[in-house]
Amino acid sequence: MIPPGVRRHARIIGYVLPSLARRWRKNTAVVVVYGLVIFLLASVVFLSQSLTGESLAGLAREPEIIVQKLSAGRHELIPVGALPSVTRIVGVRSGRARLWAYYTDPATRETLALVVPDTPRLDAGQMLAGPEFLRRRSLSVGDVVHLKTHTGASLALTVAGAIAPATALESAALLHVSAPAFRDLVGIADGLAMDLVLRVRNARELPTIATKITQALPDARPIIRGELVRTYKSVFSWRSGVIIGVLLVPVLAFIIFAWDKAAGLGVEERREIGILKAVGWETGDVILMKCYEAGVVSLAAFALGTALAVASLAVPRSPIIVPALTGWSTLYPSFMPTATVGAYQVATLFCLTVFPYLVATVIPAWRAATIDPDMVMRGS
Repeated sequence: MIPPGVRRHARIIGYVLPSLARRWRKNTAVVVVYGLVIFLLASVVFLSQSLTGESLAGLAREPEIIVQKLSAGRHELIPVGALPSVTRIVGVRSGRARLWAYYTDPATRETLALVVPDTPRLDAGQMLAGPEFLRRRSLSVGDVVHLKTHTGASLALTVAGAIAPATALESAALLHVSAPAFRDLVGIADGLAMDLVLRVRNARELPTIATKITQALPDARPIIRGELVRTYKSVFSWRSGVIIGVLLVPVLAFIIFAWDKAAGLGVEERREIGILKAVGWETGDVILMKCYEAGVVSLAAFALGTALAVASLAVPRSPIIVPALTGWSTLYPSFMPTATVGAYQVATLFCLTVFPYLVATVIPAWRAATIDPDMVMRGS
């Protein structure tokens, strides 16, 4: 035996679907426009989450403490001879001087990351590259790559293998070279390094060790990995919040438009509601009908916008969203971040987009349900 309440909702849904189909042009236009608005918001939310995940995955392999030398408040090269003074600090397990730099590729004008790895040891004429870099250049093991040194000369490096990257950005922009090749390319003299990196025994001692580093090297700045993680999260959250704040303007405009369309019923819709009430429909039934119509339209638009946003993550470099999140200057090569779509982000997006549209239809639906069927029949 089907409960009366279930039969009531089934009867209303059975009427709503053909009614939407009869006005398919209008409803399709609303779904497309509404879906595009949701697509813009979802693109920001999903891409911000994906870029944050890329950044945190790269930081997970970083040492616990990075020591940089400051001069006039700016980062400069640090002497390798300063390493013993910080590795002697109690709690430091190991440390090494690190060589890394940004390198602008003259062929593509993209910024690559040159790194001298701790392992494996590379010969002076060898290099390792990310799989995406090799694919984009149509390179394989044994091929020769010519890079321009800081003096303008050409340096030939043989591809010795591919790097196992942690992120898509590393796959597209990371190059491992030997120390001699690095110094030829960048121009850093022997005895200098970009920074010092330290591994510690107990993570709870990080603040104490950082204080001791500043005492041993007064002109040094210790950076704890946890601080970098919080900084990356804050930067992407702030930038995505600014973009969402800007995009809320078209969202509100669409909600006002939906309210206006729902409140200003046409003659055909008024006649339809009047006929329904004349044949026995109650006010609550009409309100449910309008809510179901709004629910079908909003859910279809939400599905369309969310699907487009997920698909947009496969686009290497969106001309609008990606520069706003990563920085307006073109620093990185084109890369596709690993898609990260969580239930929390989808639920937040649902609340920001679907609920306002549904709420905007409640009062107009109630006003439509109070129409006197006799006045409608008379054409008033």
